[in-house]
Amino acid sequence: MTRPWTAVAAQTDLFEGAGIGVQVQGHHIALFSIEGQAYATDNYCTHGNALLCDGFIEGHEVECPFHQGRFDVRTGEPTCAPVTQALKTYPIKMEDGQVWVQL
Repeated sequence: MTRPWTAVAAQTDLFEGAGIGVQVQGHHIALFSIEGQAYATDNYCTHGNALLCDGFIEGHEVECPFHQGRFDVRTGEPTCAPVTQALKTYPIKMEDGQVWVQL
Protein backbone atom coordinates (compact mmCIF):
# COMPACT_ATOMS: atom_id res chain seq x y z
CA MET A 1 0.00 0.00 0.00
CA THR A 2 1.40 3.39 -1.03
CA ARG A 3 1.20 6.07 1.61
CA PRO A 4 -0.50 9.29 0.48
CA TRP A 5 1.31 12.60 0.08
CA THR A 6 0.21 15.45 2.36
CA ALA A 7 0.74 19.16 1.67
CA VAL A 8 2.44 20.60 4.76
CA ALA A 9 3.68 24.08 3.76
CA ALA A 10 4.04 26.51 0.90
CA GLN A 11 7.36 26.42 -0.93
CA THR A 12 7.79 30.10 -0.05
CA ASP A 13 7.82 29.13 3.66
CA LEU A 14 11.22 27.43 3.20
CA PHE A 15 14.42 29.47 3.40
CA GLU A 16 17.89 28.29 2.44
CA GLY A 17 19.87 27.05 5.44
CA ALA A 18 16.96 27.22 7.87
CA GLY A 19 14.35 24.91 9.31
CA ILE A 20 10.65 25.26 10.01
CA GLY A 21 8.37 23.07 12.09
CA VAL A 22 4.99 21.76 10.99
CA GLN A 23 2.51 19.43 12.59
CA VAL A 24 0.52 17.05 10.41
CA GLN A 25 -1.57 14.06 11.37
CA GLY A 26 -0.09 14.06 14.87
CA HIS A 27 3.52 14.13 13.61
CA HIS A 28 5.91 16.96 14.45
CA ILE A 29 8.03 17.40 11.31
CA ALA A 30 11.03 19.65 10.64
CA LEU A 31 11.47 20.88 7.07
CA PHE A 32 14.86 22.07 5.85
CA SER A 33 16.03 23.72 2.63
CA ILE A 34 19.70 23.08 1.90
CA GLU A 35 21.44 23.78 -1.42
CA GLY A 36 18.10 23.96 -3.21
CA GLN A 37 16.85 20.61 -1.88
CA ALA A 38 14.13 20.08 0.73
CA TYR A 39 14.34 17.53 3.54
CA ALA A 40 11.88 16.34 6.18
CA THR A 41 12.73 14.73 9.53
CA ASP A 42 11.11 14.25 12.90
CA ASN A 43 11.26 17.60 14.66
CA TYR A 44 12.25 16.32 18.11
CA CYS A 45 15.86 15.43 18.87
CA THR A 46 16.27 11.76 19.80
CA HIS A 47 18.49 12.78 22.74
CA GLY A 48 16.13 15.26 24.40
CA ASN A 49 12.96 17.25 23.98
CA ALA A 50 14.42 19.91 21.67
CA LEU A 51 12.91 21.19 18.42
CA LEU A 52 15.36 20.64 15.59
CA CYS A 53 13.66 23.29 13.43
CA ASP A 54 15.29 25.75 15.87
CA GLY A 55 18.73 24.19 15.39
CA PHE A 56 21.77 25.55 13.59
CA ILE A 57 22.31 24.30 10.01
CA GLU A 58 25.82 23.61 8.77
CA GLY A 59 26.16 21.81 5.46
CA HIS A 60 23.62 18.97 5.53
CA GLU A 61 23.62 18.76 9.31
CA VAL A 62 21.27 20.22 11.88
CA GLU A 63 22.60 20.84 15.36
CA CYS A 64 20.30 20.29 18.33
CA PRO A 65 19.79 23.62 20.11
CA PHE A 66 20.03 21.97 23.56
CA HIS A 67 23.04 19.63 23.55
CA GLN A 68 24.77 20.37 20.20
CA GLY A 69 24.40 16.83 18.87
CA ARG A 70 24.07 16.74 15.09
CA PHE A 71 22.06 14.82 12.50
CA ASP A 72 22.41 14.50 8.73
CA VAL A 73 19.02 15.74 7.47
CA ARG A 74 19.32 13.56 4.34
CA THR A 75 19.48 10.29 6.25
CA GLY A 76 18.59 11.11 9.86
CA GLU A 77 21.87 9.55 11.02
CA PRO A 78 23.61 11.07 14.06
CA THR A 79 26.95 12.69 13.21
CA CYS A 80 28.07 14.09 16.57
CA ALA A 81 27.71 13.10 20.23
CA PRO A 82 25.75 13.07 22.43
CA VAL A 83 23.11 11.81 19.97
CA THR A 84 23.30 8.13 19.07
CA GLN A 85 19.81 7.32 17.78
CA ALA A 86 18.83 8.25 14.22
CA LEU A 87 15.93 10.54 13.33
CA LYS A 88 13.07 9.35 11.19
CA THR A 89 13.14 10.97 7.75
CA TYR A 90 10.26 11.36 5.32
CA PRO A 91 10.02 11.46 1.52
CA ILE A 92 9.41 15.02 0.37
CA LYS A 93 8.56 16.70 -2.92
CA MET A 94 7.83 20.19 -4.21
CA GLU A 95 4.83 20.52 -6.50
CA ASP A 96 2.29 23.22 -7.38
CA GLY A 97 3.93 25.70 -4.99
CA GLN A 98 3.50 23.31 -2.05
CA VAL A 99 5.81 21.15 0.05
CA TRP A 100 4.48 17.58 0.21
CA VAL A 101 5.51 14.91 2.71
CA GLN A 102 4.77 11.21 2.62
CA LEU A 103 4.13 10.04 6.18
